[in-house]
Amino acid sequence: MTLDQLLTLLVLATVVAALIWDKVRADVVALSGAAFLLITGVVRPVEVQSAFASPAIMALASLFVIAYALELSGLLDRAITLGVGLCKRMGSKGIWLLLSMIGCASCFLNSTPIVVLGAPVIRDIAQSLGRSPKRYLMPLSYITVLTGCCTLIGTSTNLLVDDMARVAGQPRFGFFEITPVGVPVAIAGGLYLLLVSGRMLARPEEETPAQPKVIDPHAIHSAQVGDATLFAEPRVLHPRKAALAAGVFIAVIALAAFNVAPIAATALTGAVALILLRVISPDEAYAGLKPEILILIAGMVVIGIAMDQSGLASQASRLLIASVEGLSPLVALIVLYGVTMVLTELLSNATVAVLVTPVAVALADSLGVSPRPFLIAVMMAASAAFATPFGYQTNVIVYQMAGYRYMDFVRVGLPLNLITFAVAIMAILAAFPF
Repeated sequence: MTLDQLLTLLVLATVVAALIWDKVRADVVALSGAAFLLITGVVRPVEVQSAFASPAIMALASLFVIAYALELSGLLDRAITLGVGLCKRMGSKGIWLLLSMIGCASCFLNSTPIVVLGAPVIRDIAQSLGRSPKRYLMPLSYITVLTGCCTLIGTSTNLLVDDMARVAGQPRFGFFEITPVGVPVAIAGGLYLLLVSGRMLARPEEETPAQPKVIDPHAIHSAQVGDATLFAEPRVLHPRKAALAAGVFIAVIALAAFNVAPIAATALTGAVALILLRVISPDEAYAGLKPEILILIAGMVVIGIAMDQSGLASQASRLLIASVEGLSPLVALIVLYGVTMVLTELLSNATVAVLVTPVAVALADSLGVSPRPFLIAVMMAASAAFATPFGYQTNVIVYQMAGYRYMDFVRVGLPLNLITFAVAIMAILAAFPF
């Protein structure tokens, strides 16, 4: 093992340990690791610069601004208000319909602000109907995660895998390329939540309402788990701003979907257009950027680059290959998905996506098959954080709001992990042959 590989492995182990320990902000941890790799010469300044200026970072930052403009315009609140009226007419069935509508929005918008906006509404609707919010808030989080896997921009995980695959020499993913896998996974997961999760949550629902859990202050400020204490206040609808924000958002999606321009280009153009049209001020645009998430992702991209260039990713893939030697690419795909899914429960989805993607490409190359099935497996598995309340930002929000127990997530989320695992593998084999 070379010195660069040893240093990269040291940084990787330290960053992973610090993220699990969760006493230091995740973005600071990732940035510290990137700085160490830079000062020791494992990566060059130009490579660090490329990480911070990667298309994934540009697309995410721009999409954050567009989503914030939609929120400030009052459009999202207006849509939720209409959903409330629907639930009052249809009862509990209306809540599930509203959850489905929120899930559709999560195909194109980051799930965290959607849950921040929707969780208090779902809670209040459930209480007004005489039902416990515990029956619906956990499914809200899971549904937004599931539907986020249906398009390239539905979650930061997909954009990161796409970006890291490009660095490894793979062609970029199309906007709807992963949809044939994401949709079956979302449908299977949604049916499980509709038909089974209610019974599994029966015991928590029968308990006396719990007080909101007090989460460790370090966890509250961690970019890994999100800020569970900040819930959006109602916004007044501004018709002009709402119409312009919606129009720009639709144009951004349409141009990227029809391959007129990459999503990074269309999203950046859309964000700038909203500022020029005075839908959102420059100060508000900066406020919506979520720098702690962007820094976390950029720092982890630097570590991913170091893994690739030092040869550590190739060594990891050789170890993985040795464990499945003599077996079929299907077995290798299943093993890769399982390892990624377990890591996602311990670390952030962004961290796992960046670390595992180079390994996935090297593994496919060594087996002489297309890397596409393996990359899509990473996309799906790196978002499948259902079995713990701290695996995904949205889980923390509902965990704190509804007063769930830790084991509630294990009881409901672990079967969901297994269901989505099986469906994802079958869908990948059907849509992306080796």
